[in-house]
Amino acid sequence: MISTPSPCKPSRAIDAWGTPPHMPPTKGGACKLPRPMTTKKGQGMSVQDRIKNEVEGTPVVLFMKGTPEAPRCGFSSAVVEVLKHFGVAYKGIDVLQDEEIRQGVKDYANWPTFPQLYVKGEFVGGCDIVREMAAEGELETLFKDKGIPTRAA
Repeated sequence: MISTPSPCKPSRAIDAWGTPPHMPPTKGGACKLPRPMTTKKGQGMSVQDRIKNEVEGTPVVLFMKGTPEAPRCGFSSAVVEVLKHFGVAYKGIDVLQDEEIRQGVKDYANWPTFPQLYVKGEFVGGCDIVREMAAEGELETLFKDKGIPTRAA
């Protein structure tokens, strides 16, 4: 029997703002979803500032379609597998959860597609580049040079 998660049960997945997409029911039984931080001028951080803080404040970040546990595109899934292979801890951010962050990340890196991998604030590339670097040994070297722990691959 396959069980489908209730939309009101907590989830380990995160959305583009770093919050779980589903929250426990409130007293009335309805779901209360968290509101993302506003990005309108003068009302909080801009999308570009949020992205910059995430990329510079987290050692390894993967902007992807879906979550690490449930990628929603083959390219995102391939990069997740590469990172698993190296045993690298990373934060996966689902760009499908918020159109502003999805477009903002494209503009931030001047790169039109997903996934996008960042290591210590530096844009590494998308799926093809990450897979090529892994095959050539360059990705492992990058992790080592940037002080990112890996398991022996």
